[in-house]
Amino acid sequence: MTNVSALSVGQEPVRRWRGPLVYLTLANLGMWAAMSPLLIDGFQRSDAREETSALAEVCIAAAMFAPALAAILVNRLVERGGLLRDALALRWPRPWGRGVRACLMGLAVPAGLTVAALTIGTATGAYPLGELHWAPTATWAASTLLQIAVSLPLFFGEELGWQGYLFPRLARSRNGSRLLPAYLLTGCAFALWHLPTLLMGGQYPGRPWYVSVPAMLISCTLILPVFTWLRLRSGSVLPAVLAHAFVSTASVGMVKQAADPTATLDPLHMGLTGWPGWLATAALVAYLALTGRLRLPVDTSSSPHRRSTTERAA
Repeated sequence: MTNVSALSVGQEPVRRWRGPLVYLTLANLGMWAAMSPLLIDGFQRSDAREETSALAEVCIAAAMFAPALAAILVNRLVERGGLLRDALALRWPRPWGRGVRACLMGLAVPAGLTVAALTIGTATGAYPLGELHWAPTATWAASTLLQIAVSLPLFFGEELGWQGYLFPRLARSRNGSRLLPAYLLTGCAFALWHLPTLLMGGQYPGRPWYVSVPAMLISCTLILPVFTWLRLRSGSVLPAVLAHAFVSTASVGMVKQAADPTATLDPLHMGLTGWPGWLATAALVAYLALTGRLRLPVDTSSSPHRRSTTERAA
């Protein structure tokens, strides 16, 4: 009997890691497959103001569905979990009014971080702030909100994988000792998933991989706890989806919209993907950590009781 128990304990880590490892394999294979037409074509992005081609848009859209597809396949075929809406936190935050506030937070928090990053960049001379005019800015804001709304399915494709599946599985522990490794591992996995686009100058145009990859590791590891906090405080992946959509669309657009139109834009020194953004995001993450807002219950896939406990803690 003792030998059987010992064997069971020894197999537990294998079972715990099987799902995440399969998930990461599928998500990365999906990314590389989706980006293969651009890689084969030798595509390189050298200017931050460069418009995205139609082929690149299609490849990016296909790649963004890979994490969600991987999470669903692992849930169904490897872990044989329950309902997807529970396993991946694919639900509207409750009650309804709280859900609206949570979704607004998903937009307001990255907007505030972007403003802080641009302020830091302007104050230090790293960001070439231009003249802002009300009418063009209002038109840009309206079109950007529409762009976010239209692109939400794509960002569900990513966050159902990272926030809905991977982070909660890595963070499960009886004593909370896996929480910091879960944040770091998920952030690194999230960053390295972007490797094909980094090799083509996607996030850091004109930069070699040995600069862009470490920069992306810093960016993703810092922003991931913010997305996680939004997901935990609401019990839903939706606010994290909105935040990710804002960071990847509106935040990048704000850097271009507010800049001097004749200046060269370098994402390594501007916005949330550069050091001003790292400072702003690190300050928020430090505050969230020190005030206990990044903690989570033992089982984040959660029964209704555990969801309500999480919401009260957040």
